[in-house]
Amino acid sequence: MSQKTPDNQPSSPDTQDLPEILEAVEEASPERNALDRLIARGGHAVSWLVLVAMGISVVEVFMRYGFNNPTSWVHETVVFLIAVIFVLGGPATMARNSHIRVKVLYDSAGPRLKCWMDRFNDLLTLIFCLSMSYAAFHMFWGASHNPLGEWSLERSGTSWNPPFPAMVKGMILFALALMTLQATLHLWQSLKAKPATTTEEPR
Repeated sequence: MSQKTPDNQPSSPDTQDLPEILEAVEEASPERNALDRLIARGGHAVSWLVLVAMGISVVEVFMRYGFNNPTSWVHETVVFLIAVIFVLGGPATMARNSHIRVKVLYDSAGPRLKCWMDRFNDLLTLIFCLSMSYAAFHMFWGASHNPLGEWSLERSGTSWNPPFPAMVKGMILFALALMTLQATLHLWQSLKAKPATTTEEPR
């Protein structure tokens, strides 16, 4: 004899409506604004470069040991791709608020103090990103211009001699400028935010 499932029993995740699941995920999303969401999606796309780097490394193995014809471009290309992934990881991590931090004092603070700590943290982040962007600009300028001020990209100096050093420094400048924009928006949101109110009932 089959048993009837009670009406008040919660449904399993398989029987939940997809819009409700997507709405719950969206509410739990760590991104703070539309720019963060866009950067997070871009970070997922950039992560596929790891697969590209692995693929061309496999090509190098076959060329070197299978056909005794090693390439001159694979090693530098892989290093360049991994450097780009590493650099763009900064904005992606900042967008998802997943950087490493110690929150002992923050977790023990009250709502009002947490609000001011968020503002102070976002202000320091903005100052840091501005300073690093200034340094990155000078670094990229030196890698993209000769002493006469003419456009001349810094190259690796190998037999292939690609302009990857200048391109990596350009990506560093781009990532830091993007993080500066993120930090500015985060600070603006923190300044407008109000302390969270607790809804716990008195015992």
